[in-house]
Amino acid sequence: MSERVRVRTMAPPGHVRAPYYLRGKVGEIERPLGAFKNPEQLAYGLDAEKKALFRVRFTMAEVWGERAERPDDTLDAELYEHWLERL
Repeated sequence: MSERVRVRTMAPPGHVRAPYYLRGKVGEIERPLGAFKNPEQLAYGLDAEKKALFRVRFTMAEVWGERAERPDDTLDAELYEHWLERL
């Protein structure tokens, strides 16, 4: 059973690693990818803490709504845990 998550709608300044078009969208964790140093901190030369990274799968219907040409097709994105809300 896949775990459903929503991408947070945060809008922090600077370098971020969550595509704007996915914010607020619901997907399913396809698989965990491990823990890596947070690139949002590394971009500024900061001592980055490790964060879990997940591959999350979204349907085109979820991402694009009625404009989706193929609503059942999917898109996978790699997102860090601090961008995800578990549902």
